[in-house]
Amino acid sequence: MSGSRKRPGLGAAVFLGVSFSLAMYFTFAAVQGDYGLFRRIQIEADAERLTAERDALSAHIATLENKTRRLSDGYLDLDLLDERARAVLGVMRSDEIVIR
Repeated sequence: MSGSRKRPGLGAAVFLGVSFSLAMYFTFAAVQGDYGLFRRIQIEADAERLTAERDALSAHIATLENKTRRLSDGYLDLDLLDERARAVLGVMRSDEIVIR
């Protein structure tokens, strides 16, 4: 009875190795894959940034629409017209003094 003690066979070691490899692969894919946690965090950050950019552009468009309406034929804001003429054309009244 010298060799009656049984040891785990090579099949068990291969099974454990394959199982460990698959577990590591799926863990890596869940964290850094195309649909992983890091990608999800990046997409959420991009969505917040784009939402803020959209809101800023909407505010800018509203400002431009207001100025356009104020310079239209139906409603003319003389102060805005005076400001734009001074800024764009460099117009000034005859009784003003320009200091540079």
